[in-house]
Amino acid sequence: MTVALMWEARAVPGRGADLLDWARARELAGEPLRRETFRAPQDRVLVITWWDAPYDAELPELPEPDGELVSRPVHRWRFESVAEGPTR
Repeated sequence: MTVALMWEARAVPGRGADLLDWARARELAGEPLRRETFRAPQDRVLVITWWDAPYDAELPELPEPDGELVSRPVHRWRFESVAEGPTR
């Protein structure tokens, strides 16, 4: 099974580049199948990692950044891959 972990944080205004650098520099305790980092308006940063693991497996995640860097707690989601179906 493939599990995707999503980590999303919002920097304090004007610190989006710092948060992006912080997220890119964080190493995980294991090697995911894939890791992608995104940025969005309002100084938001999103990191998605894909793992070959059961849905409820204990997997390494990015930590909370320093409170002076983010404007709110990090949001985290976990998803499992489903079989592709026909497109409409």
